Amino acid sequence: MVRNWMNHAGVRRVAVLAIIVLLLFMLRSMMNIMLLTLLLTILIGSIYNGVNKLVKRFVNVPSMIVLLLVYGLLILIMVWGVYRMVPLIIVQVKQVYLMIQQAYMYPDRNQWNETIIEFMDTLNVQRLFEPGLSAVMKVSQLGTQLLVSIILSLFFLMEKSYITRFTATFVDSKLGWFFKEVGHFGRMFLGTFGKVLEAQLLISLINCILTTIALWIMGFPNLLGLALIIFVLGLVPVAGVFISLAPLGLIAFSVGGIQYVIYLVILIVVIHAIEAYFLNPKLMSSKTNLPIFFTFVVLIFSEHLIGIWGLIVGIPLFVFFLDLIGIKRKQEKDT
Repeated sequence: MVRNWMNHAGVRRVAVLAIIVLLLFMLRSMMNIMLLTLLLTILIGSIYNGVNKLVKRFVNVPSMIVLLLVYGLLILIMVWGVYRMVPLIIVQVKQVYLMIQQAYMYPDRNQWNETIIEFMDTLNVQRLFEPGLSAVMKVSQLGTQLLVSIILSLFFLMEKSYITRFTATFVDSKLGWFFKEVGHFGRMFLGTFGKVLEAQLLISLINCILTTIALWIMGFPNLLGLALIIFVLGLVPVAGVFISLAPLGLIAFSVGGIQYVIYLVILIVVIHAIEAYFLNPKLMSSKTNLPIFFTFVVLIFSEHLIGIWGLIVGIPLFVFFLDLIGIKRKQEKDT
């Protein structure tokens, strides 16, 4: 009876999907590493393919060397960005500390010092310290996960051909029917995931250009380093815009005081609104052939259910579900 059921293609496919969902649920604590590895593999793989084709036109260089050079260059850019920005942020933090110290030493010098003291007195330092320490630990953990994901993506791309041949042998095993269905589901998901990633890269680039122009008008220093950080953080949908607010806020305060901080907050809110309510739904819709309304609703619900990652994997999961139940999407919109 069970064998007859499993011979039915629909039942078998549902069973395989249920097993995949169960495995992902059991491995949910490793979701960051899995998604980061997938993200980096697709992103760096696309860059590597483009660079490799360009290099092959002029000189015959082994593909492995090109791949290592691409990874080395990307790591150097990341290190350079951190090297340029960390000292700048430290200087801004010191300036804020000295300003608070001066306010307590000379409280009656001006109205601004009195405002600072009143604000600091309303803060519960202990309550601020605990979430701050927790945030530092999370950033440290994310850094470790990012390092592991970079290494995993590097080895995957280095052995992509061998991995493809090796995994192809799974189909000929005793559980070949299972791995055949897993491969089918994987191709369905990755096809849409790549399109969503392309849209997110375009969104990040647009946000980076708009923000950098605004920062240039405001007189911010080290625009190239700031632009790099804004672009990288922009790859994290919506949240990346607000994560960048911390270092930018310190720099804004040193450049123009509290007035520039207010300008910066307004700028970030406007850019967030453009990303969340215009760019994200519009570009995701064009890449996946979904109505903008459906795209917007899926982004809202997936962010609520999954978190920040839901803004990246929500649309691919929704399209995967549509393809799974056989819903055809129009390639062209009706006018």
